[in-house]
Amino acid sequence: MKTIAVLNGPNLDRLGKREPEIYGSKTLDDIASELRANFPKASFTFFQSNHEGMLVDKLSELAEADCDGVIFNPAAYSHTSIALRDAISSCGLPVIEVHISNIHARERFRHHSHTGSVSKGVIAGLGTEGYLLAARSLLDLR
Repeated sequence: MKTIAVLNGPNLDRLGKREPEIYGSKTLDDIASELRANFPKASFTFFQSNHEGMLVDKLSELAEADCDGVIFNPAAYSHTSIALRDAISSCGLPVIEVHISNIHARERFRHHSHTGSVSKGVIAGLGTEGYLLAARSLLDLR
């Protein structure tokens, strides 16, 4: 059984309540339920933090754990965090970056992702379906 970690960055604890016109009405719990229902032969662990250092620490922990890949929505940190970029680069795990909104159709400062440049792939603009696509991709890796 493959183990996939799902990491979520700042403000995603408010998913379903915060700007539903951009991010939709699903919560992180809804996403977790969908992942488990769609991929019953995989094991998922979930972590959310509004604090950059805690996300860096979690990537370091996962590098030493029995983890096969990471779905990561770094949220606004993707545009600002060299520390998260370095943590992804050094963890040795395949990471698929997910953004619920299309970051390229939003404010100019959101168009660049430091973390995306060291991720195996980036999925943006497909809503929470992006998490399912990322899981499928990680589970299909050989």
